[in-house]
Amino acid sequence: MSVMPALARIATALLLSTFALASGGCSTNPATGQQSFTAFMSPAEEARVGAQEHPKILKEFGGAYADRGLTEYVTQIGSMIARNSELPDLKFTFTVLNDQKVNAFALPGGYVYITRGLLAVAETEAEMAGVLAHEIGHITARHSAQRYSQAMAANIGMTVLGVIGQIAGVPAAAGDLAAFGAQAVLQGYSREQELEADMLGVRYLSRVGYSPDAMTSFFKKLDAHTRLEARVAGNPEAADRYSIMSTHPRTADRIEQAIRLANTARVENPRTNRDVYLSHIAGIAFGDDPKQGIRRGREFVHPDLGFRFTVPPGFTLFNSPKQVVARGPEQAMIVFDMTDEKKARTVSDVAAYVARDWGGRLGIQGVERIDVNGMESATGTTRMRTRAGTMDVRLVALRGGPDRIFRMIFLTPPTLTQKLQTDLQRTTYSFRRLTPQQAAEVRPLTIKLVTAKAGDTAESLSQAMPFESYRREWFEVLNGLQSGQPLVPGRTYKTVTD
Repeated sequence: MSVMPALARIATALLLSTFALASGGCSTNPATGQQSFTAFMSPAEEARVGAQEHPKILKEFGGAYADRGLTEYVTQIGSMIARNSELPDLKFTFTVLNDQKVNAFALPGGYVYITRGLLAVAETEAEMAGVLAHEIGHITARHSAQRYSQAMAANIGMTVLGVIGQIAGVPAAAGDLAAFGAQAVLQGYSREQELEADMLGVRYLSRVGYSPDAMTSFFKKLDAHTRLEARVAGNPEAADRYSIMSTHPRTADRIEQAIRLANTARVENPRTNRDVYLSHIAGIAFGDDPKQGIRRGREFVHPDLGFRFTVPPGFTLFNSPKQVVARGPEQAMIVFDMTDEKKARTVSDVAAYVARDWGGRLGIQGVERIDVNGMESATGTTRMRTRAGTMDVRLVALRGGPDRIFRMIFLTPPTLTQKLQTDLQRTTYSFRRLTPQQAAEVRPLTIKLVTAKAGDTAESLSQAMPFESYRREWFEVLNGLQSGQPLVPGRTYKTVTD
């Protein structure tokens, strides 16, 4: 007797029950009044998930920024907006993250996050309020519950379809493609959800006396910021990778569409509170956190690990938790990192480490012992194929202590190696340990306010900013200025100082 028809009937019944759950799992959205599918995540579950994930967010994004006054200010504005939403009784938690990236997002259950990097780019209280209102809109519209429920339904459906497919002889690849679609639901908000969050944000802003235009003006600043970051990184075509737009697919036109669709009454005498806002972000850290090292032009300083080094002219530093990269001309690159402590403790000979452990598989040659400012060190070279083409490679390892080995990799195209040799040697020998006093004196870059005088320009006020390049462009981006736009005497502007 064949069991195939019986299995097919079971699978079909399971599929029909899934469809029944989907059709019966709709709820009336508290913010939009529309029906939405949230069968797999209740409001209570949203609160539980938010509380569970909150500590993980803090750990991943550098923790909460240690400025009580700034946090209270953000919470005050955010709470005012939340009280004028459709969920006024929901307990919202607003957190300023100690993260240099320009970002904002929300977790279900009322958890809203905004980075210090974003606060540095915004120029008015209204613009900050627009960001908070948008994230509150995601929460009140229960977008996380929708995304999760849709993904769960899709995954259940794909499992059932997989059973039917196997019975019917459908290739497995068909199920894989559908599963990919279900996974994509969880990777970011849809355009429709972003439009909905903007519409709700417009509604909330209008209710508390801000102009919805603040959402558009901030988006334009954000766009200019991300394009500048891409230029600095030497990859202007990849601006979206430097923007929160990769997870928030919005455009200025869509924000304007949301303003029209929200159909709110025009706000008379809207408040911007620019001076109040600037007074709260004066002194906020800009760029790197000292715990992960600080870039000062071409110099990298790490007070916690106690060292500093300088890269050659024409190289731009990029910092991350795992490594420091300096990009130079014609794909030349310097990569700095460390071995883990466990491995470092097993290394008794730095030259042998370069020759066998680190560089063994690279075919490293000419390994020699060197002394770098009192540190036992070794170096060796090779030539290899990379994604950027054929490169000359020099490895340098420096003994920083019993459980610490610092490493530098120099990559240069063969046509440039000789020209850069002296500068790269200087980088190697610029590596020095910091005294405890020097380490204690390292401070992050901060936002400083200046008042323009007659004759001041973006060029003149930006000259003191501690950047290797793009000083004027950074000044213009931070202040929402067009290139070459004149300054207004008596007006306050943001600069960066060390």
